[in-house]
Amino acid sequence: MSISDLRHSYDNAPSFDISDLADSPVDQFHQWFKEAIDADIMEPNAMTLATVDVDGRPDARMVLLKDADERGFTFYTNYESAKARQLGAHSEATLVFYWDKLFRQVRIRGAVTKVARTEAEAYWQTRPIKSQLGALASSQSRTIKDRQQLEDAFKAELDKHGLDGPIPLPNDCGGYRVIPSTIEFWQGQQSRLHDRLVYVRDAEGWQVKRLAP
Repeated sequence: MSISDLRHSYDNAPSFDISDLADSPVDQFHQWFKEAIDADIMEPNAMTLATVDVDGRPDARMVLLKDADERGFTFYTNYESAKARQLGAHSEATLVFYWDKLFRQVRIRGAVTKVARTEAEAYWQTRPIKSQLGALASSQSRTIKDRQQLEDAFKAELDKHGLDGPIPLPNDCGGYRVIPSTIEFWQGQQSRLHDRLVYVRDAEGWQVKRLAP
């Protein structure tokens, strides 16, 4: 079978119209997110983060959502990473969630700001101790000689801090919040007649539009 022959008919997809939407796109997101969890989707909080580098070239990678509320959608990273450098140059980003079992996609576009350090510290202390050690050991996005260099760095941090904690939040670790200007909810349907409903923020709040698939 060739790649072009791969397709899905989206049988039994639920109906999806503007009348089905919550007043708030964040409430709508949480509704769909809960349904993704209930569908046993692996890592439903996994999302593509798309950015632009200093030369205007697009880049993207998978990261994990760690919070979502009316302020925006939050993820955490190393402030020396490639994504952080790109956000420093262009503070706009797009997030994309894809939940295949439900034939659903959510696309979020907006400005990006750093979260407060107190918020980042609170999140950091929820991380497993070995994940904290791994963050300390990794010079994220920098070239390393081989895996042994990474494992040696991890062992050095383990010897230094042990497994009892607490480990303070490093200065080069923190979070970003995407403040949405648009949030699109995509529901796959048969015959390629997919439903695309998008919330657009304006001076009066959120307006909803239907887009052609």
